[in-house]
Amino acid sequence: MTQTEIPTFLVELEDAFNRAMISNDIGQISRCVTDDWILVTPEAGPVSRSRILGVIGSGLLSHATMTKVPTHAWVAGDIAWVTGRGQNTGTFNGQPIEADEYITDIYRRVDGEWRCMLTHLTPVHEGQQGGA
Repeated sequence: MTQTEIPTFLVELEDAFNRAMISNDIGQISRCVTDDWILVTPEAGPVSRSRILGVIGSGLLSHATMTKVPTHAWVAGDIAWVTGRGQNTGTFNGQPIEADEYITDIYRRVDGEWRCMLTHLTPVHEGQQGGA
């Protein structure tokens, strides 16, 4: 496999993660992530699973749409990563939000199931083109 070949199971994992996030259901989201999942954002830096799920569970943050187009991936034993471009819309603190980001999700196989252990977001800047 080359870095740019995206295994079908990773595309399916990313699609399931997107559906869980727009459901705004912390139970569905929890099934996609490890107990020690970290979300790294440009605004807040590393955010723990409990903190992000708490914000979603409280209704402070909600997602209406979320898409990702994977462009690079790698699988090594029980660890896999996928990077791509993602867009999402929703609300934060009652205000509309939208994002255009490069997203890297790192997955770990736990008890035979792949779960995301780290999500890293990097904003796309105007005029920036994805490379490599």
